[in-house]
Amino acid sequence: MKRLWGSLHGTEPAWSDFLTDLADLTAAIDAEARALGFALVRVKMTGGKSDPTLQVMAERPDTRQLTIDDCSDLSHRISDLLDQLEADGRDPIAGAYRLEVSSPGIDRPLTRLNEFADWAGHEARLTLTEPVEGRKQLTGDLVGVEGNAVTIDVRKHARMTVDFSQIADAKLLLTDRLIAATQPLSTEGADKILTEG
Repeated sequence: MKRLWGSLHGTEPAWSDFLTDLADLTAAIDAEARALGFALVRVKMTGGKSDPTLQVMAERPDTRQLTIDDCSDLSHRISDLLDQLEADGRDPIAGAYRLEVSSPGIDRPLTRLNEFADWAGHEARLTLTEPVEGRKQLTGDLVGVEGNAVTIDVRKHARMTVDFSQIADAKLLLTDRLIAATQPLSTEGADKILTEG
């Protein structure tokens, strides 16, 4: 059966024409990332049928970022892996697609339970699999994690606690507080401005 895991906990059958099993592919990509000392953040198919893109986000555990060289190294390893799977007759993605490898960025997705504790005190948006107390989307400051439960101080409401399995999607929101808490690995080229014509 062809399937794609499109969120933390759920499926998106629209990708069934492209991908045999994202869970298996994610496990294989995770091994390549770990071999380089990186932690895998997310593997996701994006772009629809007109522009299918395999999006891979990873980070160095100590910095929570990747350099351009890190992205290049991981991209080459993943490309080699996909080429080998295709040569073995086990191509996990049917048809043409793009491979995109990146660091998760400042306003990163939150995909692992420990990240909700790591980023406590920062603003996030959680989309739930089903409404809780009439809310399917929770926006506010992350409070922390206890067991498998994530607590968020929902703006203009109250603190709410939901099980990790109830979270379909989550990401940090770009705020001055978050920017102040993160430092780029390199600011090389940041002072150059490109102008057209």
